[in-house]
Amino acid sequence: MKKFVVIAATCALFGSATTALAAGDATAGKAKSTTCAACHSADGNSVNPQYPKLAGQSADYLLKQLQDYKSGARANPIMAGMVAPLSPQDMEDLSAYFASQQITRSAADPALAPAGEAIFRGGNLTSGVSACMACHGPTGAGNPAAKFPAVAAQHAEYAEIQLKAFRAMERA
Repeated sequence: MKKFVVIAATCALFGSATTALAAGDATAGKAKSTTCAACHSADGNSVNPQYPKLAGQSADYLLKQLQDYKSGARANPIMAGMVAPLSPQDMEDLSAYFASQQITRSAADPALAPAGEAIFRGGNLTSGVSACMACHGPTGAGNPAAKFPAVAAQHAEYAEIQLKAFRAMERA
């Protein structure tokens, strides 16, 4: 319960904080996205379940991730190399482009979906896991003001990798 209170307080704090909005140009971002398409696909709907779908994420969230890769605050050797040549404007443009795209739904495993929805909506008190919707919203569309990403329609394999990284405190 204590973990839930801490997470809820953090969500409330960040949800009320003022944030700089990404001011990129989606058309310019599309022109700059060729390299990104190799892993994330041209429209940001990666077909590789190990890579995230970028389509439909908030531009501010995407910009923050690019900035974190560039500064080293988020470690990923592949992404560090990809963002190294990007200017701040390039990152804003790419973020605007991928945010403007429509995410495509991935097929859910019907055997696992009920358990996943129960954890998403109510958490798991036994293991101390908070409800996902506390931060990511009731539909999984994210909380742009707090820079919490949309998780609905994301690849299950990618989501699992990220959840393990969070548990190991390897990312924030």
